[in-house]
Amino acid sequence: MAEKILHLEGIDPLAFYGVKNIKLDIIKEAFPKIQIVARGNELKLIGEEISIADFEEKLIEVINYFDTYNRLSEDELRELLFLPTNEKVNVSDNTDDVIVFGINGKPIKARTINQQRLVDESYKNDLLFALGPAGTGKTYTAIALAVRALRNREVKRIVLSRPAVEAGENLGFLPGDLKEKIDPYLQPLYDALYDMIPAKKLESHIEEGIIQIAPLAFMRGRTLDNAFIILDEAQNTTLNQMKMFLTRMGKHSQVMVTGDITQIDLPKVQDSGLVQSLRILDKIKGIAIIELDGRDIVRHRLVKEIVKAYDKHIH
Repeated sequence: MAEKILHLEGIDPLAFYGVKNIKLDIIKEAFPKIQIVARGNELKLIGEEISIADFEEKLIEVINYFDTYNRLSEDELRELLFLPTNEKVNVSDNTDDVIVFGINGKPIKARTINQQRLVDESYKNDLLFALGPAGTGKTYTAIALAVRALRNREVKRIVLSRPAVEAGENLGFLPGDLKEKIDPYLQPLYDALYDMIPAKKLESHIEEGIIQIAPLAFMRGRTLDNAFIILDEAQNTTLNQMKMFLTRMGKHSQVMVTGDITQIDLPKVQDSGLVQSLRILDKIKGIAIIELDGRDIVRHRLVKEIVKAYDKHIH
């Protein structure tokens, strides 16, 4: 008899085993020749080596499904474990437009024409600028594309950044250590990630540096290879900051810059690095600029009306 311990990295045991271990019982039912003991993220297997090898192969298939679709119902688990490959229902039918599956298998996809343009251009260009007012889904779509690239192993890490302009010199007066001072400015990025990646897995990715979230100032001096890099709120960068950020791009990396040029919080004496970069870089091949507008707003219906009203007032 052989004995082996497997580790389920970055997986919430409750979601994987099910309430009262109902899904774990299905797994045990599928492998009656193996004694399976689960303790948190560890699975202890006792049985013949060939049976354990079969179990590992099937477990990889189950985990890949769980990672891809962010869900694993009892019926889906039974299908994966008991049905031969040629009899399984192809759950990906009619999901070609899904960017990524979020929490509980929620399909995240482009909801407007311009969001779809952003998705399409991301497959053809290594640097994209996504411009538009609040609520147009530019940041959310960018993060969904980053999560997709990570899941598909197209990149090894995701790097998300924002300029903490609003903090300015007042940052030192906020309570807490540096992380506690800065995190509120990065919270929208965390919110989107928690919508797409299970909390336990996200926390594991952050601890391991697979997902990095940092203020723009922390990007200086880095070279980011094999990464999906997003700069959010880019309208609040200076020309030098924008140049510094764009030149962090390494081999096999993709960069997306999002911003709203109608919401610049820089002092009036400073020009926005985003606005200037659009003029400087507009002729370079491999760079795409996607403009979203009021028609792309997918938040509460009032947000669309609010943006319209302010545009009329300002112009």
